[in-house]
Amino acid sequence: MISKPHQSAWQVCSICLGAFGIQFGFALPQANATRIFQNLGASLDSVPLLFLAGPITGLIVQPLVGYYSDRTWTSHGRRRPYFLIGAMFAACALVAMPNATTLWVAMLMLWLLDASVNFSMGPFRALVADQMPAGQRSTGYLMYMFFASIGAVVGSLLPWVMVRLGISSNALPGEISDSVKFAFYAGAALLLCAVCWSAFTTREYPPEMLEQFEESAGRFEPSERSLGLSSARTRRHALVWIAIGVMGLLAGWYTHARLALYVLVFAAIAYGVSLLAASAISARNAFTSIVDDLESMSASMRWLALVQFFSWFSLFTIVVYTAPAVAKLHFGATSPGSPEYEAGATWVGVLFATYNGLGALTALILPFFVNRFGMRRTHQVSLWIGATGLLSMMFVRDPDWLLASMVGLGVAWASIIALPYAMLANSLPARKMGVNMGIFNIFIVIPQLLAASVLGWLLDAFAGGDPTFAFVIAAAGWVLAGLAAFRVRV
Repeated sequence: MISKPHQSAWQVCSICLGAFGIQFGFALPQANATRIFQNLGASLDSVPLLFLAGPITGLIVQPLVGYYSDRTWTSHGRRRPYFLIGAMFAACALVAMPNATTLWVAMLMLWLLDASVNFSMGPFRALVADQMPAGQRSTGYLMYMFFASIGAVVGSLLPWVMVRLGISSNALPGEISDSVKFAFYAGAALLLCAVCWSAFTTREYPPEMLEQFEESAGRFEPSERSLGLSSARTRRHALVWIAIGVMGLLAGWYTHARLALYVLVFAAIAYGVSLLAASAISARNAFTSIVDDLESMSASMRWLALVQFFSWFSLFTIVVYTAPAVAKLHFGATSPGSPEYEAGATWVGVLFATYNGLGALTALILPFFVNRFGMRRTHQVSLWIGATGLLSMMFVRDPDWLLASMVGLGVAWASIIALPYAMLANSLPARKMGVNMGIFNIFIVIPQLLAASVLGWLLDAFAGGDPTFAFVIAAAGWVLAGLAAFRVRV
């Protein structure tokens, strides 16, 4: 019997260090994209829509990259070529985005950045699972989360650090401040260095050796085609999705819905059409494999997908609305670009850095709770602690005390980035690790599309457009995610 070797602490750190760099591709835009878009003339109502190009790209990129990385073996390895290429493009986008002079160019650079990070992230997460035995994967993903959080801390703090170094944070109308520009440049360099370290210090197992590990663990699967769904069932599902899309289209037209809703509606129709096309194709290829794997998910993966759905709906809400909410509620800002708004947005960078730093510390202690209570229960409680932290932000008035609220967000963030992937990896064969990690990303993207469609309406309907009500919406999402975690079986 051949067992996958237990990785030493140093090996785990070397494998996961790349997450430190990849997280720059998220941390800097999360803390600064809303500010960049508003400085270039975007209204707050339109900001969620501007975030959509990247997630939609990730919806397509991650499953495809995962599928091909499962089937790739080159002299440079299996996963490495993908996340190295993605890191190089992400670094270029980080340099270009703060130099945008028009709103559409900034949006295009955010799209390129998100697409590149998605190109890297799926194969990199699969690499962590490839390298570690099942019993070590929760530790591996928590260490991944530790480095990702440190990267997010540094990334979120970089504009604040640049201000402390004497670089101007003032932004004239239609311009981006120098402190933001230099922060993005530093982020690009750190991203490349960290990803290259993991790429060139980690030896990948060839596919045949991974198959031997799977056979020894009793998890060898039959041929892929035998796992496919029947054409009749696929067609029934296709008609249901098309009908949902058409009804949504009619409802949106009748209610004069925002443009973002139509993105979600057309996504439902496109998925239905994809199912119809897949049911008519007998040959096995990337398209039919991804559709079959998506339609034949296990019950555990379906519940995990629902947990991710609600978790990331809340995270998207936090990313989009924390800057304007904190600027209004805690700094008295009345308009984007004002000194009060810039001070509030810069402080949000500190808050994001704080919850990411606390998330990194949480990642070091969560293994104790996982060993004691299991991954499912630990994740559930972590989400509810995060919801409590979000609600507290509605009642705190001193901006300094918002740092205490970040404790809850840090706990939830650590768990969201690590434990669902560890639970998923332990239920998947190595031969499908990449594609299923990519499919799992769909349930990060879809809630972002939904959030972009309905958040503006929810704020207008229940809070008169007040961005601070977003904290209540995000807290509700994490509560629902915790409830869905009850049904996960790993």
